[in-house]
Amino acid sequence: MRLHTIRFSARRLGRAASIALVAGTVGGAALLAAQAVAARTRRYARPELGLGVRSSVGPVDAPPLRLVLLGDSAALGVGVDRVQDTVGGQLAELLARDVEDRRIELSSVAVSGSRSVDLATQVARALVNERPDIAVILVGANDAVGLRRPGPAAAHLAAAVRRLRDAGVAVVVGTCPDLGAVRSVAPPLRQVVGWLGRRIARAQVRGVTQAGGVAVDLAAETGPVFRADPGTLCHDGYHPSADGYRVWAHALYPAVAAAAAAIPGRA
Repeated sequence: MRLHTIRFSARRLGRAASIALVAGTVGGAALLAAQAVAARTRRYARPELGLGVRSSVGPVDAPPLRLVLLGDSAALGVGVDRVQDTVGGQLAELLARDVEDRRIELSSVAVSGSRSVDLATQVARALVNERPDIAVILVGANDAVGLRRPGPAAAHLAAAVRRLRDAGVAVVVGTCPDLGAVRSVAPPLRQVVGWLGRRIARAQVRGVTQAGGVAVDLAAETGPVFRADPGTLCHDGYHPSADGYRVWAHALYPAVAAAAAAIPGRA
């Protein structure tokens, strides 16, 4: 009787555990689905028209050093309303400070919402007139949240890097940022999105390096800052603020400065 009771109890416990696991899984999936709907319907910052305008920093009569930004809303500067507060604007200021014999010509062909597959069109636009000296690419977040597979996404990025390198352009890529730091998405979906971003970033590093570019792991370099300081994000809790873009610019700058120093005709 005792053995039968133990077996019966074990079966009941096992069945109860299974039911609890299924219920937890279903409940967790429902929670994630509800959070995804809330994230999609949230009001996000919109691109400012002036962010796509070309600008220059430095002596008017100095020879130009052309810097172009490609990618998604991060490369365009969504979340701020002044060019000088974008990643490109802040990189141009840093370059102008250190490269006194050149005028930094800044332009952007980035399009908000872009994924890696969209870079081919942007590369064509970047190369249509004067060839840029340095290209900075910021992309990957939309691949991650759109559940794109890391391999194909990284392959599209690598193809863009290779085309630019074949045209004689130095390329610096800021990989997918730390999506686990965004505040527009609540836990546990935030953790899931962060994991998806890291998968994309790892594939990006391999692809960019093989294509001849320089990859800067933005999640590793700047993620802790974004997680600790809410002020690095703009009012929508997703796109960076001017302070956030400044953090990214300083993480990218050593690679951009090295590319500038290697331009023929400069020491």
